[in-house]
Amino acid sequence: MLLRIEGLVAAVASAVLYAHTGACWWLFAVLWLTPDLSMLAYLKRPCLGARFYNAAHTYLLPGVLALCAWTLHTGWLLPFALIWVNHIGVDRLLGYGLKYSDGFGFTHLGRLGKREVSAPVQH
Repeated sequence: MLLRIEGLVAAVASAVLYAHTGACWWLFAVLWLTPDLSMLAYLKRPCLGARFYNAAHTYLLPGVLALCAWTLHTGWLLPFALIWVNHIGVDRLLGYGLKYSDGFGFTHLGRLGKREVSAPVQH
């Protein structure tokens, strides 16, 4: 639950900061799913898919992008970093965690999909 709340905080903060950049919201909408293109690597192998997905769904790369925007005084890069952070935050909030190589449904936040229902205990 704590990691989901962390995702909510990241999503809200990045959306508020994005609003202050003055960038267009259509750009936000168009690019929001871009990190999910990393899932295409699952077509090759689950292990490769997990590596690409995890690389695109950690805060490290958008953090580096934001740092570059700040240090290089290239404000046009910041909205891209904030969209990326927002995507990751919403994913975490919804329970989509970093992937294990066992398959897409195995994440650091737990197993995705339907849970097996235990048979009722008979007394």
